[in-house]
Amino acid sequence: MSEKRLIDRGEAAEASRAAAPGQFVRLSDGLVHYELAGSGDAQTVILVSGFSVPYPIWDPTFSALVTAGFQVLRYDLYGRGYSDRPDTIYDQDLFDRQLANLIDALRIKTPVDLVGLSLGGAIAIVFTDRHPEWVRRLGLIDPAGLPWKASLPARISKAPLLGELIMALLGNRVLLSNLSDYLYGEARYDELKRQFIQQLQFAGFKRALLSTLRNGAISGAEAAYRRVGVRGTPTILFWGREDRVVPFELSERVMQLIPNAEFHAIANAAHVPHFECPEVVNPLLIDFLTR
Repeated sequence: MSEKRLIDRGEAAEASRAAAPGQFVRLSDGLVHYELAGSGDAQTVILVSGFSVPYPIWDPTFSALVTAGFQVLRYDLYGRGYSDRPDTIYDQDLFDRQLANLIDALRIKTPVDLVGLSLGGAIAIVFTDRHPEWVRRLGLIDPAGLPWKASLPARISKAPLLGELIMALLGNRVLLSNLSDYLYGEARYDELKRQFIQQLQFAGFKRALLSTLRNGAISGAEAAYRRVGVRGTPTILFWGREDRVVPFELSERVMQLIPNAEFHAIANAAHVPHFECPEVVNPLLIDFLTR
């Protein structure tokens, strides 16, 4: 299958990838878009993105961590951003393999700090569980991975054929309407929408989202949470008090599973508190990573 068929629909999308910032590397499941900045001699922090938004969601965190002296890596998950959208099963095995392959391809030899947002939190938990020798410290921001009652569109989308029909007829409208749930206020909504909307033209984006919903990547990591908690990996947990995507109430369950975690509830923030309130989250995160 050609690279163009994996990601793009038409020359406009092809040009978007050609003009994209950052770099690309070919891994076992396809081409991955990433950005790496900071000194190669510094501690490496890897930022793992969420369910549907590409890596610019980390803009405030990325720049703050580089300024603080870390080497920082962020990347687009398969199916998102400028990374390939392979026609495969989007489950925790795929995302775990992507992260492991990326670390290997970039020749990062020392244990890393992982910071995961939403789905990225579940990916970070599973990766820490499977590869504990590779992870020094763990940061979770409104993490997925535990069972909860998802939104009605998400539940309906899991149904075979019906999900494809909804995505084909109403997908753009549904996805954009759900985007407002990511934020508590409106100040950064237009910025978030700009980051998100370009993906809608890329073939395979909606298929990747449906597959991720259906194959346990979102809510199947409870056992991994428990094992990470038993192991005692140093962990910091942030949660927006107004989160309507992964409900704030789940923070109590995360703290039961990882009792050593340092917990910060972020007021006036919803699902992306690091993006909405970087002046609050960044100093706490940097302090945790530099202890």
